Amino acid sequence: MHKFSLLFIAILFTLAPLQGQTKKNEIQVTTHVYKDTLDLDFYTLKTERANKKRPLVVLLYGGGFVGGRKDGPGEVKFSQTMASFGYAAVSINYALTRKGTTSGFGCDCPTVEKMETFKHATQDVIDAVTFLKKGDFNFDPDQIILVGSSAGAEAVLNAAYQRRHPFYREIFPDDFKVAAVVGFSGAITDARYITQDDAVPGMFIHGEDDDVVPYGTEPHHFCGNETAGFFMLDGSKSIVEKLKQLKTSYKLLHAPGGKHEWSGIGFRYTDEIHDFIQTVVVEKKVIKEERLVTEND
Repeated sequence: MHKFSLLFIAILFTLAPLQGQTKKNEIQVTTHVYKDTLDLDFYTLKTERANKKRPLVVLLYGGGFVGGRKDGPGEVKFSQTMASFGYAAVSINYALTRKGTTSGFGCDCPTVEKMETFKHATQDVIDAVTFLKKGDFNFDPDQIILVGSSAGAEAVLNAAYQRRHPFYREIFPDDFKVAAVVGFSGAITDARYITQDDAVPGMFIHGEDDDVVPYGTEPHHFCGNETAGFFMLDGSKSIVEKLKQLKTSYKLLHAPGGKHEWSGIGFRYTDEIHDFIQTVVVEKKVIKEERLVTEND
């Protein structure tokens, strides 16, 4: 591992007992710069850090490309939990390209700038994964799972499913491939560009009445077609319909009446995400599941 990429090492967390885990788990987290000033936190159980066969879970936080951080309370807890299951877990910072702009990322943000924002974030996902694969990290490069919330979900879903889209095609290395993707309240630019070759299994958690990122196919932020930011997106429901056509595994948890708060509620479903990864990535079995969920589940 490049010595200048290591910011700090051997910070230990002690977790409370978790279902299916030992009473006391030591999690080690190390921070590394993967691109310019962008960094990532790599979480691992001390007893698993030499395991080269374990899956890698890569997490991107939400925040509308104006805020959020890799070490927020929800992100830390999620990463610790994934590591406690025996995975290598990574939480990354990515470029907040809308931070400080007058138009933000709503209806005043021109469509071309929204597209560039998605592209930049997708590039950061690719660069982080490439850095991890080339570095001295122990995980199975054929078992990489991307996980994202809100803006982070848009980044990881585009990275998983949009390599054939003309706008994104140039940023994808030939060998970029993930085993599965998990999105909390996310969407992609155009589900029509998902092909059999890159239709990886997906797990989706989304409120049906999300008024920021559409559950189906609707304008981003539900902007009117007269606004600068009018931009159609395909949300979780539309992506699942495409995966059904391609006979690819999917799991859709959708909340009737749920809004964009499900981008945070999704972090609660660590046991189900673990089961999804074990089934479709490790055991290579097929899942086809849709289920209604509520905040009280």
